[in-house]
Parts: sequence; structure tokens; C-alpha cells
Amino acid sequence: MDWATASELVAAGGTLVLAGATFAAVRSANRAARIAERSLLVAERSLLAGERPLLNASRVEDRPQRVVFRDARWFEVPGGGAIAEAEGEAVYLIISVRNAGTGLAVLHSWHFEPEDAWTEDHAPLNTFTRLTRDLYIAPGDIGFWQGTFRDPTTSQYRDARRAIESRAEMTVDVLYGDFEGGQRSISRFAIWPHEKGRWLATVGRHWVLDSVDVRNDMST
Repeated sequence: MDWATASELVAAGGTLVLAGATFAAVRSANRAARIAERSLLVAERSLLAGERPLLNASRVEDRPQRVVFRDARWFEVPGGGAIAEAEGEAVYLIISVRNAGTGLAVLHSWHFEPEDAWTEDHAPLNTFTRLTRDLYIAPGDIGFWQGTFRDPTTSQYRDARRAIESRAEMTVDVLYGDFEGGQRSISRFAIWPHEKGRWLATVGRHWVLDSVDVRNDMST
């Protein structure tokens, strides 16, 4: 073997070694980047979990709450209960709720169904009714949701009044999030008729809107 050939083989070997080292370095860097990205995602989700609200129905032993509407009509809703009243040209609805999550719950809007809607998906967000005022519920504390229908010409008013007068089950989807407007969720509440003209409240389903809800992903 002459010196020229030997030099070419040495150069080729060096290039191969350099290429291998470069490939290994790039692969290691990509792996490190994926690990860092995953760690950042886990940290972010952990941080958000510490600020995530979750609405449930309050307990029967929870204290009653006094709730007022803009027409100065007052009601007292008991723990674990609801109010469903049709008076004059107004329909009043209240649900006593508890924030079982770890973050402040800010209630934004709601959707009403005059029937049992447990098995259905939530309604499109553009059909939800915006609350006149935001309602705030601290983590671990009780609060309330309230809504009203005041236009007798609308189908929702007629449906709600008919359900109340016939003592039928009603469903309310409540849209809420954290104090920054993120982590939006929907909790579905049912209002059930009870003895002596009273109403009970319970929660049946929750939807997470701003992240993947693994319960609805049957592929995982």
C-alpha cells in the first residue's frame, strides 16, 4: 500500500468517526430536549393543577345561602339543594355548589335543558347564556349559581316554566374557569324535585375545554 492510499484511508476513517460522533451528539441533544420539554410540560400541568377549580353540588349539611336577583327578589337555597320558581313573568333558578378544586372558580355562563340530559354532550359554547355578573367560589368553599328567564315569548322561558310547574327534572351546564379566564370547564348539574315542594341538586359530568380530557380519548 502506498502512502497516498494510506492517507486517504486515514482521512476517510477520521471523517467516519467524526460523523458518528456528530450523529451521537445530535441524538443525545434531541433526547435531552425532549426530556426537558416533557419535564416543562409536567411542571406546567402541576402548576395549573394547583389552580384548577372543580364544581360539585354542595352537601346537604352545608349552610343555606341567601341569594338575590337584580329585581330584589331574595331566595334562600339550602345545602345540596336548588331553587326553581316561576313567579309572574320571571323564572328563577339557583343551585348550591361547592368548589372541590384547588383554585378559585369564576362562573361565566350557562345552558339550560328542561329534561334529563345526562347522556348527551354539552351544548355548543355559542348557545350558553352569559351571567349578568361573574360569580366567584373559593377553593373548598360553597357558593351558588343563579340564572333567570324573563321573556315569556322565548321557548326557554316556556320550557323552564313548564318543567317547574310539572315538577320535572331539569339540567344546567355551568361554564367556569380560573381567575385568569383559563382552564375552562363545564359541569353538568341536575335539579331534581323533592318532597314538600323542594328541589335537590346533583352533578353528573365534567368537561375540560382547554386541555385534553383523557377520559374522552378512548385510544389511550
